[in-house]
Amino acid sequence: MIMEHVGIMVKDMDESLNFYQNILGLELRSREWLNDSIELAFLFFPEQPSVEVELVYGGPVENEGIVNHLAFRVENIEAELARFKEAGVKLVDEEPRSILNNTVKISFFQGPNGEKLELVER
Repeated sequence: MIMEHVGIMVKDMDESLNFYQNILGLELRSREWLNDSIELAFLFFPEQPSVEVELVYGGPVENEGIVNHLAFRVENIEAELARFKEAGVKLVDEEPRSILNNTVKISFFQGPNGEKLELVER
């Protein structure tokens, strides 16, 4: 398992993209609407392209916080979910969901303190 991305809730996508690109030096990998109310943007450092910062616009910041979740890339998401279930990990998603034109599988789960964590299979 390796670090995949960190999701950060934002109030203004354009302003946030400007900051992360022009101030911090990240590059935009993709930007698209997940549904009618949630927009996503994935950025990366050229020196570390495998780890992304995901900007999330339109979600409930008050309920989930500014840093929304930590994500970990896995090779076989179904196997990891089975292992987690056997270990008693609280799964938010019992089965993986396909996103981004079915190119990515994701599944959320909780850490021991209720923190939101995600598995990603690309």
